[in-house]
Amino acid sequence: MMNIKRKTMVLAAMAALASLTACSGGDKGAAAGSAASGATAAAGEDTLQKIKNSGTIVLGYRDSSIPFSYIADKPGQPVGYAHDLELKIVDAVKKELNLPNLQVRYNPITSQNRIPLVLNGTIDVECGSTTNNAERAKQVAFSSAFFEVGTRLLVAKGSPIKDFADLKGKTVVTTAGTTSERLLKAYNDKEKLGMNIISAKDHGEAFLMLQNGRAQAFMMDDVLLAGERAKSQDPSKWEIVGKPMSFERYGCMLRKGDDGFKKVVDGALQATFKSGEINTMYQKWFEQPIPPKGVNMQFPMSEQVKGIIATPTDQPAE
Repeated sequence: MMNIKRKTMVLAAMAALASLTACSGGDKGAAAGSAASGATAAAGEDTLQKIKNSGTIVLGYRDSSIPFSYIADKPGQPVGYAHDLELKIVDAVKKELNLPNLQVRYNPITSQNRIPLVLNGTIDVECGSTTNNAERAKQVAFSSAFFEVGTRLLVAKGSPIKDFADLKGKTVVTTAGTTSERLLKAYNDKEKLGMNIISAKDHGEAFLMLQNGRAQAFMMDDVLLAGERAKSQDPSKWEIVGKPMSFERYGCMLRKGDDGFKKVVDGALQATFKSGEINTMYQKWFEQPIPPKGVNMQFPMSEQVKGIIATPTDQPAE
């Protein structure tokens, strides 16, 4: 009798621990649906099998990474260039698993919780504005790159700040949990500029701090700065300046070591590149009016982006 009781207690403790592990790393909204999927991931089940068993694929999305992944008119319904690519992945998974009625569930993420939510199985794939770099590659896998950016500064038109060296003694905002945050802090320490660096929760909050005068510059990927500028009340009041501190590639993020799922993800992206449909998608989001305000970002495709489309790679920018 004692052995049975002891066994029951051990099993209960293991179940409780699995539940806690599954929910770690996410916010309350994400944690609510993470226990079952996290336990599945912990059990070693590959992503395609997980999706097949549940009949659902869970997509991570950003709510303010214009024009990659953001909320425009409908709450909880992301739109954007990266989101359109994510839907190509959904189509490929439907075909791979022969599940035409595969359900899609959306899970919001932030810069800080996106990696934990991939690791614990809360989301199956995330396509937004996540930089592929060596540090992150130790934890997660990346798809073929679908964008390349330069990290620059957004300032008020006519500002004396023209490059990073002009930030001495200034208050600069960036987004928490991003590579820009890490680069800016390292640059400040190396050059001894005495900057006051503020880390905002997301790109929207960072730009708001620039607009209300709490910061004199906003450092981030140039295309994201262009997105924030485009959605402002008067885009002509803001300009992007400075020689890029770094070049970075965006890729879709998925669990590491899951070669079967990565093959489907890469195949979906590369088929979109090869068919030329990627050019139409790019024009839609970067060279035409976009929701919700119908502003044109006026951001032509760079030679770097043309290069990764012509020759797909899942490696970070050099």
